[in-house]
Amino acid sequence: MPQESAVVVPGAEFPLDLPALRALAPAGVPALAEKIRAVLVERVCASGGHLGPNLGVVELTLALHRVFDSPHDVLVFDTGHQAYVHKLLTGRAGEFGRLRQLGGLSGYPSRAESVHDLLENSHASTALSYADGLAKAFALRGEQDRAVVAVIGDGALTGGMAFEALNNLGAARDRPVIVVLNDNGRSYAPTTGALAAHLNLLKSGGGLKACRNLFTDLGFTYFGPVDGHDTAALEAVLRRARALGRPVVVHVMTIKGKGYAPAEADEADCLHAVGTLDPTTGQLHKTAGTQAGAPGRSWTSVFGSELLALARARPDVVAVTASMLRPTGLHLMAEEFPGRVFDVGIAEQHAVTSAAGLAMGGLHPVVAIYATFLNRAFDQVLMDVALHRLPVTLVLDRAGVTGPDGPSHHGMWDLAVLSAVPGLKIAAPRDAVRIGELLCEAVATGGGPSVLRLPKAQAGQDIPALVRMDGVDILHRTRSGPLDVLLVAAGPLAAAAVEAARLLEQQGLGSTVADPRWVLPVHAALPPLAARHRLVVTIEDGIRTGGMGCALAQACRDTGITTPVVNLGLPHAFLPHGPRHILLARASLDGPGIAAAIPPHLTDGRPRQDPVPSGRPVTATMNSLGRS
Repeated sequence: MPQESAVVVPGAEFPLDLPALRALAPAGVPALAEKIRAVLVERVCASGGHLGPNLGVVELTLALHRVFDSPHDVLVFDTGHQAYVHKLLTGRAGEFGRLRQLGGLSGYPSRAESVHDLLENSHASTALSYADGLAKAFALRGEQDRAVVAVIGDGALTGGMAFEALNNLGAARDRPVIVVLNDNGRSYAPTTGALAAHLNLLKSGGGLKACRNLFTDLGFTYFGPVDGHDTAALEAVLRRARALGRPVVVHVMTIKGKGYAPAEADEADCLHAVGTLDPTTGQLHKTAGTQAGAPGRSWTSVFGSELLALARARPDVVAVTASMLRPTGLHLMAEEFPGRVFDVGIAEQHAVTSAAGLAMGGLHPVVAIYATFLNRAFDQVLMDVALHRLPVTLVLDRAGVTGPDGPSHHGMWDLAVLSAVPGLKIAAPRDAVRIGELLCEAVATGGGPSVLRLPKAQAGQDIPALVRMDGVDILHRTRSGPLDVLLVAAGPLAAAAVEAARLLEQQGLGSTVADPRWVLPVHAALPPLAARHRLVVTIEDGIRTGGMGCALAQACRDTGITTPVVNLGLPHAFLPHGPRHILLARASLDGPGIAAAIPPHLTDGRPRQDPVPSGRPVTATMNSLGRS
């Protein structure tokens, strides 16, 4: 992308590129910061995104680009949600109106967008390890004039990888890596643990006047704490850090949401990640799903309420999260039972194994975590929980397609990855009613771990079952004619499967829609049901390889059932950001897409079966549906 950039503020327009920024007189930098802050409020309120974190790093980002020569000097952001100002300064201001829109700018750094973006993995606590490797590479290539700067939030520093990198960086006294610690006391949520207490001591100066601290003991030169909104002070300390040519920590104090009153007043979240807002008030624009009394509470909020009700009934239920208290809905339980909810910081591996310890101690932990972040703790799920057959329930928020956050946040690998774990059971509720039902079943599970996966969406309308047979919910069945197609849907894709069944009926094809509720391991009732149909189509919002569909196809082969199985799911690729419904439709996971995957020439070769009588009780046997 070109470096020339035009930042547009209501009533003012000014061209800005990096050479012009570096040539700007110091006295003009604060005014530029306020103009950029106005752009952030205007554009992010219109598109949604990470508002608070970026308002807090305006002056810091300006100072970084005035002192360092990107992309020759490498700037990496951990996490990438604090890189909006960096985008504005590196040639993308003209496209900022399409932030997080389909085909528009990513909400995180993106290698495809700019040479100034080296990383696009927005999972926390990784930047210091990247910086370690980059500095080693530059040294081996004889490029000692290239600085490596890693900007890491205080919350991201709680992750284990960050400490592993500090251990390596501090030991290399001649490695020119500058760690800029952006300390706003909260990253996602208020930073917890001993590290937060140590940083607070550094900020207060209590007993640490001589500047011996965690970082100096690890081998770093420490500068700070520095006012992160004082541009002159920031530039001065960054120039000193660069001149040393060794590992340095620059401790910068910033205010999340700086300069925008609604964000500064929002103590719980500082408008961390927002939908579209009224820029004057900071209030969310109401949609059909958020208006009072309208259907469609978020899956997360329903889970939070159901978990609180369960915690009231069961004193052994505790909850664990990795710095995602509100985003996963645990704040409701934390408010009523603060001693039973544990926020361990951005440390997913520790969260899972700590939950294993809780289970060993006689409790039933519920670990609420984003599906994409559970990838980081696979070994802990496998060896620390499942191997010991411990009753730990993992609730995976934002499973499947998440929408505008893009490839690093789509929770599309969990089914394929977790299907390899012996003894683990995975449930996928199709609607809000099933969240509470399956959560109770999961917490009642003994002898091994359980998983409940929830999408990032509004829960929508409830989908009642016509009949429950051997634990499988039948949501639709053609009332007359042959049963040509069995549609097996995972969780929230049940609605699309029912729509597809109705479209198939218009083509003269009989169908059954089954929701197994517990999608992995394969329900024992599904292969016999598959045998009563000409074709089975599985529908899941995970990758097609290795998930529910592949497992059902294998189960059919293992039991000698020859009914063909077609697996519909997400492609084996990194998906872009975009509206959830559009990305699902592109993967043929909406009603028309599912129906289009059915061969139109299925013939009527099997005897017809009387339809399920109306009024049949919810619980029945498998023989009550199909042919003998």
